Amino acid sequence: MAIELFYWPGLQGRGEFVRLALEEAGIEYIEVGAGAESEGRGVPAITHWLDGEDVQRPPFAPPFIKVGDRVIGQTALILMWIGEHYGLAPKDEPGRLWTHQIQLTIADAVVEAHESHHPVSAGLYYEDQRAEAQRRAIDFREQRIPKFLRWFETLLARNPAGPEWLVGDALTYADLSLFQLVEGLSYSYPKATARALAECPKVVALHAHVGNRPRIRAYLHSGRRIAFSEGGIFRSYPELDA
Repeated sequence: MAIELFYWPGLQGRGEFVRLALEEAGIEYIEVGAGAESEGRGVPAITHWLDGEDVQRPPFAPPFIKVGDRVIGQTALILMWIGEHYGLAPKDEPGRLWTHQIQLTIADAVVEAHESHHPVSAGLYYEDQRAEAQRRAIDFREQRIPKFLRWFETLLARNPAGPEWLVGDALTYADLSLFQLVEGLSYSYPKATARALAECPKVVALHAHVGNRPRIRAYLHSGRRIAFSEGGIFRSYPELDA
C-alpha cells in the first residue's frame, strides 16, 4: 500500500525531510500535491484535509501523510512513525527517544533558518522586512549556525558506537534530516555554513556518507528532487550571508 504524502507542489520545504526518509526506506509513495485535480489530487486535496468540515482531526499544516485511514502530521512525528515501521530508528526505547530529540532540535534549526529571512511575519514578503532580516541574519550566521553544527559534531564524537552516525551503529531518520539541514544551510548561507563546517569534520563526513547512499544518490539525481528556491524555508539572499 502506497503512502500518500501531502505537501505543497513545487517546494522542498519540510516535506523534503519526509521524502528523504521515504526514499531511503524504499517506500512507495504518492505526491498528492503534485497530482492532477481531476484525479482528486493537487492543492484542493491538501486543503480539504486542512479546512474540510468533515475532517474530525485536521492537520495544522503540511507535511502530513495518509496511511490507510490514518493521517499523521508534523514532520518529526511522521519521521518517528516511518523510522519505527521501516527500520530507520533504533529498536530500543531510549534510542528511539534520543533520535526523536535530535529530530526536534533539527526542527528548531529549520525554524530559525526561516525566521532569519522572515523575522517579522511569515505573511509578509521578504522585501517588506529586509532591514529586520539583515539584523537577524547576523546572529543566525555568526552564532546559531555554528552552535547547531557544533552540537551535532559533539553527538557524533560521543556516540558510543562510533562517529559514523548520530545514534548507534546504523543510519536513522535523524541522519537523513541532518543531511538536509546541511544542504539547506549551505544553499542559504554558503559562506557562513562553510566556515562552521570547517570546524565540524564529522558532520561533513556524515553529509557525504548520506549523499552517497544508493537510494539517496539516485533520488538526488532524479527529476523527483525539487530544487531549492526563494519560495521555500531555505532561501538564498546574498546580502544576508557574509
